[in-house]
Amino acid sequence: MRVAIVDYGAGNIASVKNALLAVGAEGILVDSPARLFDFTRVIVPGVGAFGAAMQALRAKGFEPALRDYAQSTRESKNALFGICLGMQLLFDVSYEFGEHVGLGIVSGEVVPLCNAPKIPHMGWNQLHFVRDCALNVDLAQSEFLYFVHSYCVKPRDSAVILAQTDYGQTFVSAIAQNRIYGLQPHPEKSHNIGLKILENFIKN
Repeated sequence: MRVAIVDYGAGNIASVKNALLAVGAEGILVDSPARLFDFTRVIVPGVGAFGAAMQALRAKGFEPALRDYAQSTRESKNALFGICLGMQLLFDVSYEFGEHVGLGIVSGEVVPLCNAPKIPHMGWNQLHFVRDCALNVDLAQSEFLYFVHSYCVKPRDSAVILAQTDYGQTFVSAIAQNRIYGLQPHPEKSHNIGLKILENFIKN
């Protein structure tokens, strides 16, 4: 399967491409919004600050295109997956270095981690899945993945929460809203469990 990787200059793209290859898919860098609908799977990667990433998405015209693609997941087999900052960008607003409007695909906000032993939250930690969906097929209720972040998502509707993680507080570490998914840790850096999540995204 060919998977679109949104190329807006703010993603861990090489590692994502390699991880996709490992599960039998080809990651295609897409820097034209019009090309998104050539794919049934789209990944929004992300490393860095929310405001700069949104500015880059807007500069390349991806903001309306990603909203349209997200809407298409309701009527088709299309699926959208935000990784780390890419998940945060799906939300309405972030308070990282000011206040920044996001894509508004998932209702809620991005807020600082509170009571964390150390910032950023970096290293291996557990996802505790609170329900089942296509993304966590054949995974245990708790799995270790690799995190690097200082902010976390706060969905308005608790029904979209797929997994939570404990780090000084309990925060949302994965979401699923129909066929729109988000993961705070990096599956491409999380060995076999991360690869299984990417495989589930591609196949289910």
